[in-house]
Parts: sequence; C-alpha cells; structure tokens
Amino acid sequence: MAVDRSPFITRRGLLIGGGAGVGLLIGWAVWPRTYRANLNTAPGEKIFNPFVKIGVDGHVTVIVPQVEMGQGVYTTLPQIVADELGADWRTIGVEAAPHNPLYANTLFVEEWEDEAGSRMPRAIVDQWSAREGLMVTGGSTSVRGFEQRLRDAGAAARALLCVAAAARWDADWQACDTAAGFVTRGNDRVRFGEVAADAATQKLPTGVERREGRENRLTGKSLPRLDAPSKVDGTAQYAADVRLPDMVYASIAQGPLGDTRLKSIDRQAGEKIAGVVAVVQTDGWVAAVATNWWAANKALLAMRPKFETTGGFASDHRIDKALDAAFDATLGGGMRVSSMGDVGAAFRDAQVLTAEYRIGLAAHAAIEPMSATASIDHGELQLWIGTQVPGLAAKAAARAIGFDEAKVTVYPMLIGGSFGRRYEVEIAAQAAILAHKLKRPVQLTWSRAEDMRQDRFRPAAAAKMAARMAPGGRIEAWLAKIASPATTGELKARALDGVRAHDAMIAQAGVSMPASVAGAVPPYAIPSVAVDHHPVNIGVPTGDWRGRAHGLSAFFTECFIDELAASQGIEPFSFRMGLLVDNPRLALCLSKAATLGGWNGGGPGTGQGIACHSMAGSHVAVMAEARIGDNGRVKVDRLVAVVDCGQIINPDIVRQQIAGGMIFGMSAATGAPVHVGRGLAGPERLGALHLPKLGDAPRITIELLASPHPAGGVGEISVPPVGPAIANALFAATGRRYRTLPLLGPETD
Repeated sequence: MAVDRSPFITRRGLLIGGGAGVGLLIGWAVWPRTYRANLNTAPGEKIFNPFVKIGVDGHVTVIVPQVEMGQGVYTTLPQIVADELGADWRTIGVEAAPHNPLYANTLFVEEWEDEAGSRMPRAIVDQWSAREGLMVTGGSTSVRGFEQRLRDAGAAARALLCVAAAARWDADWQACDTAAGFVTRGNDRVRFGEVAADAATQKLPTGVERREGRENRLTGKSLPRLDAPSKVDGTAQYAADVRLPDMVYASIAQGPLGDTRLKSIDRQAGEKIAGVVAVVQTDGWVAAVATNWWAANKALLAMRPKFETTGGFASDHRIDKALDAAFDATLGGGMRVSSMGDVGAAFRDAQVLTAEYRIGLAAHAAIEPMSATASIDHGELQLWIGTQVPGLAAKAAARAIGFDEAKVTVYPMLIGGSFGRRYEVEIAAQAAILAHKLKRPVQLTWSRAEDMRQDRFRPAAAAKMAARMAPGGRIEAWLAKIASPATTGELKARALDGVRAHDAMIAQAGVSMPASVAGAVPPYAIPSVAVDHHPVNIGVPTGDWRGRAHGLSAFFTECFIDELAASQGIEPFSFRMGLLVDNPRLALCLSKAATLGGWNGGGPGTGQGIACHSMAGSHVAVMAEARIGDNGRVKVDRLVAVVDCGQIINPDIVRQQIAGGMIFGMSAATGAPVHVGRGLAGPERLGALHLPKLGDAPRITIELLASPHPAGGVGEISVPPVGPAIANALFAATGRRYRTLPLLGPETD
C-alpha cells in the first residue's frame, strides 16, 4: 500500500528544538509572533500598514504580495484596497511586496496540505507558512487568500485618514467617511494627501469596521487594468529586460531527462566565438557567457555538450508501460484517497460499466522562457527573477553559493505567462552560481528549445472508471482508479528542499496523496463513491500545471458521465441535471450554459458536447461545438461558459481569465502531444505544438452569474472542463469516442 506524505510541513521542520518529545513545544516558544513591514518610501510618501502607502500629493500605493503573470492581480488586489479606502482609482499605484512573513500565502499552504491528506492543525500550518515566509502565487488563491487582509488594510488606512481630518474639524472621526480620494463630513472635504502625513502618525482607533452598502464602491466594477498601459507601450519590465553595469549574458545546456551528468564539451570551440567571456560547467549543466546572449547561445551550440545518463532513458514507451503497470495489484496497488458508502458491496454480483482513459504529458509553453539576473555586491546577492515563490528562489540561490539567505534580495518581476512553471527555482541557483564565479552581474536566459526540453510537464495519467447503474438513470456506485505521479511531492522536494529533479522523482515513486487525484470525486449525487490513486514513476519529472490535477480528473469524470448517459439512452444534459440535486450552484451553471449555447440534445451529428466542474470555490459549465476539419484535425467552432465564482471584484478580468483558460484548455486538448525519446522531450518550438492561431479561435460566449457567496478562484476553473466538453462534442459529431488527451484519434466503442 502506498503511503501519504505532506507536501510542505515536515516533522523535521517543526521540531526545531530539543528532542522529539519536547521539540514542538520549544519550537512554538521561539517562533516569532509579530512581524514588521520592510517597505521603502519615496519622498513625501507615508506608510500606513504593510499594504498601503499614501503620498502627500494624494497618490496611493498598494503593496501587492502576489506576482503579476497576466492574471490581473496588479488590478484586482489594489481594487479591493481602493474600495475599502474610498480612493480615487486614478491615484492608485502598485508596488511588488518585498519578501516578508506578513505576505505569506497561508491559504495556498492550507489547501496543499489538505490535498496531501495532512491532518496538521490549521493554526500550525498558518504559523509555519508565515515563519517560512512562503509567499506563493498560484492555486487560484490570490483574491481568496488576501481579500480579507486587504480589506482590513484599506479600512485601517481609511480610519487613520478620518482621525486626522476629524482633528482638523474638531469632530468625531466616526462621523467622517471617504470617497473618491477625499475625507468627507457633510460639506467638509479634504484630500487624502493633505492629511496623509498627520494620519500616518495616528494610533489606529478601536471599532474600525469595513464598508457597507453599495454607494461609492469599486467592487464589482470593470476598472481598467493598471498593468495594461506598460504592456501595450513596451515599458513593462520582465526578468530579461534588466540591465546592469558590466552585465554579461548566459545561455545554458542541461542534460536529457533522467539521472544525467555532463560528460564532455568542446571548450575551445566555444571560446572562439566572438564576445564569449567565460564557460562555466557543473556536474549537471554547462553555460556559455558572453557580451550578448546570441553569442553565448552560439558558443553553447559550438561546444556540443555531451551528457551521460544512468539507469536508462525516459521515453513514451516507458511512460505507457509504467502507467499500465501501476494498476497491477501485485506491484503494490493504489491507495484509497476518498470513499463514501460501500462501493465493493454495490459492485458485488452486479453488472458494471467500465471505460479507460489516458492523458499524455503537457507543456507549460509560456511565451517567456526562463530568465533571471543575478548580481553580487559587498557579500550580498540581488536576484531579478520571474517567480511564483520569491522566498524559495532566494533559498535556492543562497543554497547554491553557500550564502546566508538573509543576504539575498529577490526582485519579483512581471512574468510572461507561467501556468505553474515558475514554482520551479532551478534557474535562481544557476544564475547565482554564474554571478558568484564571474564576479559580475549575469543574466541567464534559457533558449526556447531548452525551456521546452527541460519543462516540468503536466503528468501523464491513466484512469480505469467503473460504475453501477440503478433504475431511472441513477448511478448507484462509482469507482475511479487513477494512475499518476506524485507531482506535488516532487515539486515540494525540488523547490523547498533543493533536491535534483531526478532524485525527487525517485524519492516520490510509490507515494500516494489526494493532490494527485484532486477533483476526482464527482460532483453528482452518487450513494457510493471511491477514488484510488495508483502512484507511478513515469521516468519524467512532472510539475504543477494550470488546473492542477483537476485537469486530469475532469476529463476522466465528464467523459465517463457522457458514456453512462449514452448507455441509459439519456441525453447528456438531462442525465447530469438529474444527478446534481445536491449541487444547486453547479446545476444552475449547467442549465444556463445549455440555454445560452442553444443545446439541442447533443445527439448524433450535432457536434455539441457539455461538461462541468467545481474547484477553488467556483463552479463552471462549458458547452463546446466541435468537429473533425478537412485537414483531419479537431476544429472547435464554439465554446460557451457559465461561471459562478462568488463575489466578483472586476468582471472584465474574470472574463479574461475564463476566456484565457478555455483557449489554454483547448490548445492542450487539440494541439500536438509532447513526445519523449531517449530522454529528450519535444517539440522544441512553440510552432510545433500546433497552438491555435487567431483564425482558429472559436467563438467564445461567457456569462458570469451574480452570486452572494465569497469570491472563488477564476484563474484555473475554466481549464478542466474544456477537454471533456470537446471530446464529448466529437462523439456527437462522429459517433466515436475520444478517450485520450490530446484528442489525436477516436477509439471505436
């Protein structure tokens, strides 16, 4: 039986003093309880709290603890503060938060602990993540994890401004309010900037409350994105845009996937290239450094690095073989990660319907390849990097060159797309090593081919689904057996512990955890349900991907649901609606998606498919219209999504995320597969992935439902149901089932 491990918090990490019996208590005793903001100020700027600075000219700077990678957090999070503060949106600016425990994303750690099956008390999880300074962007947690803290910060700053203004007017501060950048009391008005200096010195009064009512509110309005102008005019700064005095540029080559070591290079050939200043090699990689990146990359190619691999090469064949073997009970079997009712009893002597599905590796394929700039001056390392985990990037860099982590400053840059790839921090260590060896600033940028070859792919997975039907189209029992790697464990070992990718993969072989099958419990009313995870080492390091394991689970669940509906002679929409009696929010999404999309039953020849899913506190239904084009490839003509994501901060940004997620999911479902041969992954170019062009994009319709519920996540919610919706549409178009992602070809029933 496979075992369960926590992704972040370890016993060793908690027992920081004394023996095992007393270490936890001693550890708690020495843990810091309060932290101070480490913000810088411009002339005339005053710090009100860790999230708000106000200038005497009236500008308001919101400190954003999440990295902007296209999802709009540089707008939605400041919008929350501005709403509570009563600010004028035209005066709002953004500043990336420095590394500080105050900005730890405790919700992210809580949810990943839950998905790992951890029983650690929430209080310990929160204290530990703060103590470690785990600033993390991901998991659709930005608004969910920080809204309340940001509202409190905005309300506190508003109260201080009111106290300062009330002192001028000799009035009760609670009689004052704010609106559009003014403190008001009846006909009295004073600009924020006029009282900012006094307000920042005031003591925060008791009884500070958040705003109520709908007047003068910014929540729910489609305010313009604060990051858009600089991205349009080209002034937005990414990691590769950093320029420092005396800086040089580096390109890197790493070995094939697996246990590889650098064997040889033609150093002389590389050093002959004009502009080359150094060649740096380690056991695992070689980098050429030059006065410009093109020369560095040319030198790297000229050196023709050769690697040797121990233990065999990763390959498509090995992946398929490992997935098949994972279901063999004699080899260890799986672990039941979720159970309700008695599936075994329900299946006994019953006719059971079954189906098998398979999903291949998927690339992140972000438009920006991995890049980082490192500089060491007076014994301190500065690192400019696009990362979802700035604290872990600092830790990796410090570990690589033997520095105290306190001597590392990370500047989190804008990211040109990530989808989970920037959880990985290996480039932070590489850039630090280069800067340390060369004694000058170095900017390391991976080539596109290197970025594609060295991806931490969405895991390949396989599923064996089984169900027993009851009269009237009900499902009596449901069993999902899913074979997939322990991706969360691998990621934790690499990012948190600095373990090599291959070693992390080996260490996690046989490890089972709920995170690997997250989202596999169907949202439908089924008396008996069981989900088993069959851990597998596929020979390829895997990582987090947009939608996480939900992207796998939703494909298995929603395709199988369609097949069960067909077996009962019930059209797919009605079949689902009959099973959503306990899930009214998802049922409403499904009903409205069918209406909005003009659902006509999904019968033969219609080319219509439907799917739904819930995650991160949000619910979505997607209807797809698809067919096989004249070129033999899948053609998606239309996608319709209805979303209930709770309270909405900025509707336009939510629509952008939903539309982007659907295109992302469609690209992975209909594009070229990732192949691995002799340890080399491909394609090596974005063009070879067959990503949709503008002319290939389907017509997209999105409806956001008004909801009284707390804000849910929107960055990932629309990705999981797109693949199964398209697969189901292809069945309606062709009469043949597509049970493999990408949707390369049908499997005849």
